Amino acid sequence: MALETEQQGILQSYRETHFWQSRLAREIGELLRGFLSRFGLLVAFAALWQISPSLGWINPAVLPPPDAILRALWNGISGGPLLRDIAISLERAGVAFAAAVAVGIPLGLFMGQIRIIERSLDPILQLFRQTSALALYPVFILLLGLGEASKIFVIFWATLFPILLATIGGVKQVDPKLVEMARVYGARPLTVFRRVVLPAALPQIFVGLRLSATTSLLLLIAAEMIGANSGVGFQVMNAQYNFQIPLMFAAILLLAVLGLSANFILDAVQARLCRWSNPRD
Repeated sequence: MALETEQQGILQSYRETHFWQSRLAREIGELLRGFLSRFGLLVAFAALWQISPSLGWINPAVLPPPDAILRALWNGISGGPLLRDIAISLERAGVAFAAAVAVGIPLGLFMGQIRIIERSLDPILQLFRQTSALALYPVFILLLGLGEASKIFVIFWATLFPILLATIGGVKQVDPKLVEMARVYGARPLTVFRRVVLPAALPQIFVGLRLSATTSLLLLIAAEMIGANSGVGFQVMNAQYNFQIPLMFAAILLLAVLGLSANFILDAVQARLCRWSNPRD
């Protein structure tokens, strides 16, 4: 009897172990399939890029393999120069983006609610929006000099309009029935704004924020390439002039990582603040 009980215990233990092993294998398989379905093409592209120089398909002096680029990136970061350039670039883009947010969102909320002002200012806003910030960069240099002010202002100019117009559009798209219902229940104008208008406009505002974050990095690189002696954009041009091609690609990769990081952060903030809108669905 004792032997039979022991055998049953061993069998039960084996079944439980087999169950958890099977479940773990299924979960790993699902994770692997999900990873490959999303990043499989990127992994295949990187692998093809890596082996192409050794097969003689591309010239590694012009298009170095990914491992050489990653080594140059690590050397630049561990050695210090790229860290300083990252800090300088983030400061420029961060100040300009913060200023655009501080101006664009309040102004957009105000214009979106007062339609007469919005209609009056819309033509000049559209004119400014269609004027290339890079085309105006020489004007900003003449007015503000070659220092940090002109670089920050050209980034601010380019990032302001996506935030401003997205905020105006978000306010205008608020369902009038929701506003009317809140007023019927006795809500004051400030309460209607805080409880109805602002939450309803938030998803559209975040669209503008994400566009502006990307735009700020694009304009940052252009500004640093034209008139700067520091920053990641300057490193791209400087490495190209000195034929340090792996370092040039490393700086470009770094810019891509910064852009993805900014988008990820804003996406996470939007998911937290706009849970009710299910932005990921």
